Amino acid sequence: MQELIIVLVFVLALGYLGSRAYQSFSKKKAGCGKGCGCATDAKSSRVSAVK
Repeated sequence: MQELIIVLVFVLALGYLGSRAYQSFSKKKAGCGKGCGCATDAKSSRVSAVK
């Protein structure tokens, strides 16, 4: 019974680490990553020339 609990905790930990790694590599957005809206894209970083 103890081995089953240890294996279950180990599998859950691996699943958690795998999901964190997947999220880390799947998001390819610029910015700080906190969801504050500071991401820079081509439209928002374009500066209009002053004449």
